[in-house]
Amino acid sequence: MCKFGVSVVAEEKEKSTPKSRIETLSDLVFGLALSIGALTLIGNAPTSFEELLKSIVYFAFSFAILISVWYNYTRTMSNVHIETTREVQLNIVLLFLVSIEPFLFNELFSSSIPTMDVSMLYAVDLGGLFLIQSFLANSVLADKKRPEELRCYYASLRNSQIVGAAVFFISAIPFFWTWAIPINSKTSIPFRFILWIIPLFVHFIRRIWEKQSNII
Repeated sequence: MCKFGVSVVAEEKEKSTPKSRIETLSDLVFGLALSIGALTLIGNAPTSFEELLKSIVYFAFSFAILISVWYNYTRTMSNVHIETTREVQLNIVLLFLVSIEPFLFNELFSSSIPTMDVSMLYAVDLGGLFLIQSFLANSVLADKKRPEELRCYYASLRNSQIVGAAVFFISAIPFFWTWAIPINSKTSIPFRFILWIIPLFVHFIRRIWEKQSNII
């Protein structure tokens, strides 16, 4: 059974390299994406307390996604020592997907384009983010000399990212927009939106499993 403990973090700190230019740029892009997301709240001032709560909940979802991506990305990059052309290209695509996330998320609620179409693009964008993270995590596993517990950690991370990517890509299927859960006689929630919550739960379940594995 895989065990996750202090040695995993120690291994990361011991072998982590100084931040490269791509990592510095990554921190900047993530920071700007979070800032832009917050600014959209100012640009769309709510007119009622209910709208205020909805705006905060929507922003919290976008914030949770970006923070989750940033956290896993920084931990993974601390153990990716050789910046091959493939890894640099993956980073560039990831940064592009991160940079357009706030734009697409804002368009979900303020665009004249049908929400169904915008939400499909948003699902593909998030699916791409999770898929690229799984490739980066797999780059760590390519080094067979890594300690077993470190390999277990990144194998778990890679698998959870693959699950998250699959959920987002599957949610882009039109069926999951037409299939909606009724709230009342006038309002319903497309099942696509509900599916988007699953990757966040996968992240928390993986963290709990890691802690339990450390105890056993």
